[in-house]
This record gives sequence, structure tokens and C-alpha cells, in this order.
Amino acid sequence: MPLSSYHLRASVAVSDIERAVGFYEGKLGLPVLRSGPSARIAGGSRVYGSGGGPALNVYQSVTAGQTEATLATWYVDDIDQIVDELVASGVEIVRYDQYDHDAKGITARAGGGRIAWFQDPDGNTFAIEADD
Repeated sequence: MPLSSYHLRASVAVSDIERAVGFYEGKLGLPVLRSGPSARIAGGSRVYGSGGGPALNVYQSVTAGQTEATLATWYVDDIDQIVDELVASGVEIVRYDQYDHDAKGITARAGGGRIAWFQDPDGNTFAIEADD
């Protein structure tokens, strides 16, 4: 059976699972669906739900924050509202020099729509996008 028949979940390495819990659960409001070990660390991983199912595996690892690429994107209906909610919960919107951003840190996306980025405490980058 081809891989396209199976659900896909993004995985993100973090340096400190307890600090990550504060961010992913506290600031982003993601519900934890289950926790488990990460390699030799008991309780070192969490699976978070988003969009009605498991979506993000966060695990403690020495490889945390080693990529500058966007690791996952949430596709939203009202990007202004989501950015406002994130900022109100203490999340900083990242601004890149090569893009023009509005006052909230949102930029036009190639091909239409808008996008904004933010990072977790380890520097893992995430995006939110809207087709508005």
C-alpha cells in the first residue's frame, strides 16, 4: 500500500520537553493527546492534536532547533485573528528582512494569500497561512 494511504504527522525536536510543554500547550493551546518516551527519556515526547486529529509529535532530542526551515504550517481562515491571539499569549511573530511585513508581521504570500511565522523556544519555525 502506498504511503499516501496513511496519515502523516510532523515531528519537532526540542531541547527541553518541559519548556516545550509550556509553549505548545500554554501559548499555542494545543491539546496533548498522549505522552511517552523519547529515546532514553521517560515522558520525553508529546503528541498534540490540531484540526481534529494527531498532528504534531514533539520530542526531546539533542538535535533541537538545527534547521532554519519552516517545519509545519497551519492553514487558517482569519490570519489577523490568529496572529492577535498568538501575540496575546506571548508568541513573537518573526520578521524576515527579505519580506515586507504589515504592522502585525504578516506578509503577502507568493501566488496570493498571506503568511506569518513564529518560533518555539528552540528556534523551530512554524507558519500560519490564509488564502484571503
